[in-house]
Amino acid sequence: MFAFLKTDPAKKLQKEFNRLSEKAFHAQRNGDIRGYSELTSEAEAYRQKIKELQADEDKSGTA
Repeated sequence: MFAFLKTDPAKKLQKEFNRLSEKAFHAQRNGDIRGYSELTSEAEAYRQKIKELQADEDKSGTA
């Protein structure tokens, strides 16, 4: 009934992914390659979680 009040977990993960990607970009531009690598790795973990959530939604949506 109140489905419009539920928050979208993928949206929150996407926001964090974007934040980490931007930080990684700036680290790379400043020559901090190690920091870039670490931030990129964290961002990719968020991307994987987003993909898993979307796959779960696709499975439950077609059932």
